[in-house]
Amino acid sequence: MNDTIFAPATAAGRAAVAVVRLSGPETHAAIRALAGAAPRARRASLRTLKGLAGGQIDKALVLWFPGPGSYTGEDCAEFHVHGGPAVVGALVEALAALGLRLAEPGEFTRRAFENGKLDLAQAEGVADLIDAETDAQRRQALEQLGGRLSRVQARWRDALTQALAMLEAAVDFPDEEVPADVAARARPAIEGLVAELDAAIADAQRGERVRQGYRIALIGAPNAGKSTLLNALAAREAAIVTATPGTTRDVIEVPLLLAGHKAVLGDTAGLRDTDNEIEAEGVRRARAWAASADLRLWIVDGALAERPEVPEGLTPNDLCIVAKRDLKENEAGWWAAEEAERRGLGVLNITAKGPNDMAWLVSTLEQKITAALDGAEPPAATRLRHRELLSEAAERLRHALTQDERLELAAEDVRLAARALDRITGRIDPEAVLGRIFATFCIGK
Repeated sequence: MNDTIFAPATAAGRAAVAVVRLSGPETHAAIRALAGAAPRARRASLRTLKGLAGGQIDKALVLWFPGPGSYTGEDCAEFHVHGGPAVVGALVEALAALGLRLAEPGEFTRRAFENGKLDLAQAEGVADLIDAETDAQRRQALEQLGGRLSRVQARWRDALTQALAMLEAAVDFPDEEVPADVAARARPAIEGLVAELDAAIADAQRGERVRQGYRIALIGAPNAGKSTLLNALAAREAAIVTATPGTTRDVIEVPLLLAGHKAVLGDTAGLRDTDNEIEAEGVRRARAWAASADLRLWIVDGALAERPEVPEGLTPNDLCIVAKRDLKENEAGWWAAEEAERRGLGVLNITAKGPNDMAWLVSTLEQKITAALDGAEPPAATRLRHRELLSEAAERLRHALTQDERLELAAEDVRLAARALDRITGRIDPEAVLGRIFATFCIGK
């Protein structure tokens, strides 16, 4: 990190203002070279920017942030220029001519992490805040950036340190004046931590769904009305609708905003046995997508005379949608409603042509997603990485509880559990893991 980096911090294209950021030891020299002199620290100053050949680039606001009191902990600066592509391009060329290097994705935030301005969980909160599309995602990302997971992790680690101290005292000083039950005193603390970790692991799935979107699968036989319903919910022609069975071959995903949360609606291929290789692959993908979804909507053409096949994998949380209510209901609708109620599924009789019916369906979906994702407070863990490390720590502690007669092995399990928790905030983490995490950031952040 001895070189100085720069990058546009605003999106490419025509805009009123664009921001170009710098970080590194040559930042102050770069300001002098382009703007004549550095402004007072943390004060915006209007300056004329000139290239090395003396030609004017633009009139810009220049801000100077000396380290360590900056985002990255290094000397930093920002140039606020007019947002035309030519202006930004000329400034980027001038900075490159000074020997500065274009930043890699996430490099500013990685430097903030490596200089102790953020821990790894907070850095992930930065990425989530940039990617936030809904108010729920924004709130969750702010909690993460504010150190919610970091504080919980620190409390867990302190408890593990105390438990480890008791176990090591029993191992290292068996003949000294330490209480005979010192090792036994560690058990309640470890058991309490296992319970807390298990609760956090379960809640982490809620955090992942807030980030990635609550998945709703439309499943059923060909021509049941799945694509028509998808288009009605999306309020656009997202899927092709024809009278030909098997029109939908792949999963069509449409993002929706429901009750302040991101939802992903998946229109799937009609479920049936077929000799068509392409359609068969579509059916396989449909079943796989539905199996991983948070909610399945079993769509039934209520006007058909024959009973529909019940899809695999339905759960009592799912819904049966008896579609085409504007047509005369036949045995398919009656039987599907009875079968759904027998399985504990909710039943809605609707038509995609009816605004009131669609409002009713949207309201029902919002109730489902609110019940699944809302809580008294945002979850501490929000990523698969967090959940895997919490699971590793919990398993280590469970194993430690089985080592009553071999306290040195119990102590090692507790030590490994603490190490897993440390990897959440990045106290210890392989370089490859850090590279993978920061590569998901945008350039300029």
